[in-house]
Amino acid sequence: MIRRQFLAMAMGTAAAGVLGGYSAALGATTGAAAAADVTADDVAAAAAFRAASRFMKTPFGNIAYAERGRGAAALFLHGFPLNGYQWRGALQRLSPYRRCIAPDFLGLGNTEVAPGQSVAPDAQVAMLADLLDRLGIDRVDIIANDSGGQAAQLFLARYPQRVRTLLLTNCDSEIECPPPALLPVLELAKQGRFVQEWLAPWLADKALARSPQGLGGQTFTYPSHPGDEAVDTYLGPLVRNADRTHAYAIGLDRNWLQGIGPALARFDGPTRILWGTGDTIFSERGAEHLDRSFGNSRGVRRIEGAKLFFPEEFPDLIAEEARALWGV
Repeated sequence: MIRRQFLAMAMGTAAAGVLGGYSAALGATTGAAAAADVTADDVAAAAAFRAASRFMKTPFGNIAYAERGRGAAALFLHGFPLNGYQWRGALQRLSPYRRCIAPDFLGLGNTEVAPGQSVAPDAQVAMLADLLDRLGIDRVDIIANDSGGQAAQLFLARYPQRVRTLLLTNCDSEIECPPPALLPVLELAKQGRFVQEWLAPWLADKALARSPQGLGGQTFTYPSHPGDEAVDTYLGPLVRNADRTHAYAIGLDRNWLQGIGPALARFDGPTRILWGTGDTIFSERGAEHLDRSFGNSRGVRRIEGAKLFFPEEFPDLIAEEARALWGV
């Protein structure tokens, strides 16, 4: 019943117009061809990501992260229930221009949470600042997706002097935090049932994970995504650590962005918003709200038909927009 409720609630997003030639090319590409192209490229990106993966011991726990490149730093913040692996393609393309850091949030991925440590969004922000300190990084360009976008805004509000630029994709905004479509997930997490009823079956059955009822069908643009390795990488740690997975979800059950508007308006760094119009989790009202919220917004680029986790599927788009924002 809750799954049906989630899917029914998730049908409210209307498609919008296309900005730029990329979206037209996306619409003209068949799912099979796109899957073949991404899969071939993904092999090298995945191998390089794993080679760049490491841990940093902190008071918050043993933080898993990947690091590639040199120079000025860029911080990549993933969504739920994913981890830093989401950004492997973007790191492959952007590491020649930035020192790219992609951590796993507390409660997700391979990060080992310290006993008694909160995994709520405010703790995530404090962890990010500590991790950057330990890496000797003062300022970053932030690229964020989904709940990572919430963390990015909170980080900006608390540490505005540490952010140069901000590139947001579909994510929380003050008017959708949490989005209504997430509420059934939060309820299942409170009951300790989310992992058992949703994530574990998807991990065990990759076809189910890519079905309309699975992670792929709900949040990826093409039904062939995510691949088997990605499903294992994302869901394996969450199923093995169900209690911390539920704790992460429960931590999202309040509007952490309430009242953040003045802090976003004061930020004078360039901000760009990419928004997939096929997303059934976050509505386009969120994109419009974010565009109005930032003092130096470079506008919204809408990607027709793209769903929530399109940054994994279209790393060339992320790299294109990031380089334009950075001026490199």
